[in-house]
Amino acid sequence: MTFMLDPQTFVIPDNTRMEERTIVVEGGAIIGGQSSIEYGIIADSIMIGEHVRVCGEVCARSDVYIDRWSDIQGGVDADGDTHLGEFVKIHGKLTVGGDLDIGENVSINDGFEAKGWIMIKNPFPVIIFLYLYLSELLHHGTDEEVEKAVQELFADDSEQDDGVRTMVIPGGAIISLSAIETDYPAYIGDGCRLQGNIRAKSLFMGCDTTLFGSIRAKDVTIQENNIIHGNIDAKGDVCIGEGCHVLGDVRARSIRIHRGATVDGVMDARGGITIIEAVEAETEAEALAEAPAEGGETNELLELEEIPDDVEDVYEESPAEESGMESGGGLSDESGEDDLKEEPGGTEEPSIEGESGEENGEPDNIGGSVGAGDVDEGEKTDEDVEK
Repeated sequence: MTFMLDPQTFVIPDNTRMEERTIVVEGGAIIGGQSSIEYGIIADSIMIGEHVRVCGEVCARSDVYIDRWSDIQGGVDADGDTHLGEFVKIHGKLTVGGDLDIGENVSINDGFEAKGWIMIKNPFPVIIFLYLYLSELLHHGTDEEVEKAVQELFADDSEQDDGVRTMVIPGGAIISLSAIETDYPAYIGDGCRLQGNIRAKSLFMGCDTTLFGSIRAKDVTIQENNIIHGNIDAKGDVCIGEGCHVLGDVRARSIRIHRGATVDGVMDARGGITIIEAVEAETEAEALAEAPAEGGETNELLELEEIPDDVEDVYEESPAEESGMESGGGLSDESGEDDLKEEPGGTEEPSIEGESGEENGEPDNIGGSVGAGDVDEGEKTDEDVEK
């Protein structure tokens, strides 16, 4: 899988193996300053920053750059050139297949062997050299020239495939026999075999990776067919892909897990647990895409069927409708209770026989008409009009 090289991201490339005492990388390795590595390293080209401690052998298939004040507990073996900064300590033997640039006050306990030229000087620190080199290209050249120079610098890492091939360990990181700790986001490629509890700002893991340890980060994303021999503890969100097997517990704010994944322990999420099913998701997306063309009219009719309930409530409470019913003439018993009009010269409101009759146990007047005793003298009753 493709990945942009970021010096502030802890990157473990594809097919990296953490063996008993050695980390084996198919591509190159860049180790930032102030880091501590309790393993040996085998990689194509190895660049080690300042004040780095490596508790093992450093073996490179190409060149080796070791910055000043770094401490190598084992030996250094490079098939290409080797550059050693001042005050570097090598507790084993130095074997160089090409040229050797060595700074002042370098300590090599078991001696050295170089097949090329040997130059004793104080070379530029690796990071400063790269910074000055790229700055000069940016000042005088174009972006294309800078990109070409970077590709030539890491030619062994970019020519074979488009996957992740360079291991990047940011400054201050710790890789011990029991833990992998960094203050930056962590990226783990495909087909890796790792050991130790991972502590990072966030974690993204590729496919077919086995981790003998737990994970603690803010957000954790694990793709397909991974095996975690431990717990997953996240303050944010956790996403577990198809075919994954977590032998411990999973705790997070929210969990998204594929139906084909397995968790042996407890899943605890305050924000809820969502089961992901890829086939159903694709089917639902296709159905939603076809819905406007096939079922658009049906959806509109369904919406119209719900309208009469709301309209009936408005019809009963609308004053305009009440006035229209009064001018319409005869009223039923139910409408007569609400639609009586005020007498022109009277000061008292007319009583409703339907309501009073129900309360007093008397029968209601037919049609909800007003009683003769409740009509003022100035008005004529319906019987007088008929006469």
